[in-house]
Amino acid sequence: TLAQLHWSTANYQPFQERTLWEGIADVYDQGLCDAVGVSNYGPIQLEKISNRMVERDVPLATAQVQYSLMTYKANGDIKDVCDSVGCRLISYSPLCLGLLTGKYNLDNLPRPGNPRRQLFRELLPGAQELLKLLEVVAADYGKTQSQIAINWTICKGGVPIPGARTLQHAKDNVAATGWRLKNDAIEELDKAASQVSKPMIQNIFQTK
Repeated sequence: TLAQLHWSTANYQPFQERTLWEGIADVYDQGLCDAVGVSNYGPIQLEKISNRMVERDVPLATAQVQYSLMTYKANGDIKDVCDSVGCRLISYSPLCLGLLTGKYNLDNLPRPGNPRRQLFRELLPGAQELLKLLEVVAADYGKTQSQIAINWTICKGGVPIPGARTLQHAKDNVAATGWRLKNDAIEELDKAASQVSKPMIQNIFQTK
């Protein structure tokens, strides 16, 4: 079993941070979990808690962050830190709330009243080259754009946890596993992702 801190308090109540670290280490020491993990920790804060868990002899197993082609520009270095501290990257929102599915464009936004409507209106113009490339790669591989976006996170060393509103969505997500993009496709997607002019906004609890 895994006990996970869902976010860091460093951005709003930094004096609470060490208390949470000691608390989750105590949970492990009491035999209530097999390992601990964190969520929304950036590279700097991840290294700090890793150092403390080493001192407490507590295995830090996972780091869950918003990691997708739309956040690669901001979170691209988190995987390197995960590797250096020996924890696994869990990628939440790998489809960027559906923006990477190919379903939406400026003429087909989420319905009025949906908070994603304005968000996508702001993000889509700066992601056109990435979305065009996703469409091309999907056609080349005989996959959906969602499957390409999810498989990219797997190829980057992450464990994606995409959402699914229907059974078909879930089946499509599963079909993103069991194969891998080739290196040239990964490199092209990396390049396009790094050139997105307006990346997905970060979780307000995400630390540096």
